[in-house]
Amino acid sequence: MDTNRKACRRWLLITALLRLVLGRATLLSVVLLSAGLLSVTLSAQASACPDWPRAQLVQESQALSERIARWDSAYHDQGESLIDDELYDQAVARLANWQVCLGEMARQRPLTRVTRSDGTLDHPVAQTGLNKADDDGVRRFISRRDDLWIQPKVDGVAITLRYEEGVLVEAVSRGDGERGQNWTARVQQLPAVPNRLPTPLSAVFQGELYWTLDSHIQSQTPSSGARGAVAGAMAQASPTRQTLVQVGLFVWDWPDGPAEMSERLSHLTALGFDTADYTHPINDRHDAADWRDRWFNGPLPFATDGVVLKQARRPGVQRWTSSPPEWAVAWKYPAQQALVQVRGVEFRVGRTGRVTPLLWLYPVTIEGRRISRVSLGSLERWEAWDVRPGDHVAITLAGLTIPQVTEVVWQTRERAPLGVPSPERYHLLSCFTLTTDCDAQLLARLSFLSDQLTMQGVGEGTWQALMEAGVVTELLGWLAATPEQLQRAHGVGDVRAVALAAQFEAAKTASYAQWLTALGVPPGGSAQLGEWDTLAGYTHTDWQAEPGVGPLRADALVAFFSHPDVQRLAAQLKQAGVEGF
Repeated sequence: MDTNRKACRRWLLITALLRLVLGRATLLSVVLLSAGLLSVTLSAQASACPDWPRAQLVQESQALSERIARWDSAYHDQGESLIDDELYDQAVARLANWQVCLGEMARQRPLTRVTRSDGTLDHPVAQTGLNKADDDGVRRFISRRDDLWIQPKVDGVAITLRYEEGVLVEAVSRGDGERGQNWTARVQQLPAVPNRLPTPLSAVFQGELYWTLDSHIQSQTPSSGARGAVAGAMAQASPTRQTLVQVGLFVWDWPDGPAEMSERLSHLTALGFDTADYTHPINDRHDAADWRDRWFNGPLPFATDGVVLKQARRPGVQRWTSSPPEWAVAWKYPAQQALVQVRGVEFRVGRTGRVTPLLWLYPVTIEGRRISRVSLGSLERWEAWDVRPGDHVAITLAGLTIPQVTEVVWQTRERAPLGVPSPERYHLLSCFTLTTDCDAQLLARLSFLSDQLTMQGVGEGTWQALMEAGVVTELLGWLAATPEQLQRAHGVGDVRAVALAAQFEAAKTASYAQWLTALGVPPGGSAQLGEWDTLAGYTHTDWQAEPGVGPLRADALVAFFSHPDVQRLAAQLKQAGVEGF
């Protein structure tokens, strides 16, 4: 059986498990978690099961279960969301995956992000789930139907409202789509939900309670926490007036309303609902993609996680069930953040001695980009977060281009030992020669040097091979290398060796200014100030007399020109006949 078929079978098993685990939790959550887990599985973000001993997997599963319970407790008891909704969904899916790997059912209390209100009620009309479609699925859905409409998929908490003779008599949370919690008393406190309609109408409306945002642009602010905020408001024992005012209502359907969509929208507008403002006809996939892009990148008063395509005509409400119908489908936005497991941690030493931690990840796709590694930026950040293999981090794209870690979502209990380089070991004047623990910084110096001297086809891979072969063991160790010596490096044959030797010879003719930069002179040590011997004789006072050179920069320049390794390099360049030395 191929990988995708195995992944799909695992997804179906986990979906069934989630339904059992969540019990009376929202069917919407089941769908979201299943879809999220499917994307995790098919993108190979993690292996089918963690490569851990069973005892460790049991331990980590229990730890994650306890963490989710803490998130739920804060969410329900204090109305505080400790984790973004999208990450929460992925964490629950990850736990379910681990439990399948263990071959056991979940034993912790039911996981739900909705509320803990007392009492449950049957929905007067079932709230249907939604199948998720990709580009091809959307194209097929549209090609087989007519009279189609599109709405934003508001990221909030689903609600059913029942009016009798124009009076709100019942409000039921999503629950499992067939039965939900009795939210009537709380919903009657919400200014956005009319307790009385302008006409004495008896009707059932389905919609979304959302957290009102000011010109929210989903593509720019994916982690709004809006769903958590509104669910927290519904869960609080005594929410403030200010909190209640923040909760808005979007009615996305009138199950027992007029058959024609245009007539339904007209009546909803007359009743005071803004459904028509966000419900538009579409003819083809291009229309759907246009609205999806517009709502993703344009300002809205609520958070969204995709769009919903629906057929105007549908079966009678007696035939509605909580299962996804054939007449509506969700087209989600590309993932904007992901919960990713860390495979390994590498500490890279740069040319100037800066230590940069690099996380190697189980690959994940965000905004169409496959991400398998990400920089933490600084050793200080790593020390603050203490990221180790097995930890789970949240990844997003900064400016939609650069992957970055926004937080450590949870840490594995098994803390793998790491060889962390001491920052005191590396600095601007360390590792001009290949000594103990200097390979990374020397390699960075060589790569920078070849860039500054415009050596064609000489990059990090070339220098790595030459260093491993013992041909280059210091910054200028290549100056006198012969083609025969160069051929000792892996991948360097006769032709390549001659070409490298030619590049090395041409580098000697580079300008004095290029060479100063290639050696790593600190800012302020301009070639315009004189040749090497002149600059090497500058005192601290001389440097400070130059424009833009303060005490700290003067210290760095004096230290650079007086350093024994740097002086030796200058002597080598002088012997090679390089200009300025």
